[in-house]
Amino acid sequence: MSRGEQLKQEENMVLTPQAAQAISAEKVASLPATPAQFRCLICGKIYVSHEDLKFHYANEHPDAVVPIVVKLNVNGKDCEVLIEPHWTLQRTLQFRLGLTGAKQMCDHGACGSCTVIMDGRPVLSCITLAAECEGKRIETVEGIAANPKWKPLIDAYCRWDAMQCGYCTPGFLVTAKALLDRNPHPTEEECREALSGNICICGTYPRHSQAVLEATLKMAQGGE
Repeated sequence: MSRGEQLKQEENMVLTPQAAQAISAEKVASLPATPAQFRCLICGKIYVSHEDLKFHYANEHPDAVVPIVVKLNVNGKDCEVLIEPHWTLQRTLQFRLGLTGAKQMCDHGACGSCTVIMDGRPVLSCITLAAECEGKRIETVEGIAANPKWKPLIDAYCRWDAMQCGYCTPGFLVTAKALLDRNPHPTEEECREALSGNICICGTYPRHSQAVLEATLKMAQGGE
């Protein structure tokens, strides 16, 4: 491949904000309402109903824990997922609903990379059991990205280079969104305090509060 062809290919791979928003919206819209199949997590056999799966476990794996069906409301959509009772919300979002924004990093609730919003409050999905989330409203970074209202926040993060490797960025952005939901006009100190539970190994901390403050001004003006 020539250098010119390589540059052309790279240009075609550029993801515009509009395209990113459309991809997020499509991801949210395509969340499965019910399990497509009920697979035994031990032997891999597939059944058409949860009752059949429970019967299978009783007969072939009597000492094993039977998977359960949990009803979740994620990004405004009701979903039923088949999981083991010990699965975390982060694992469920990633492996059952295909939502990879909440990252698995420390897996001990110490870094904030797995942050989601539950009933208006930021929570650490890596230490939250999915089985405990029935009846609660869960919002992930995909849902935020799909909502045009929050485009100024995402754009501000890009303008202020509030990321390097980007792995921790979704957690920061989700936490920032939760802050603006309860306090649309925070001070810089309030931004820093709200984001203090999120860790960035690349050290982008000063940029985050500046991005949030810029977003508040844009949103107050009703512009992008």
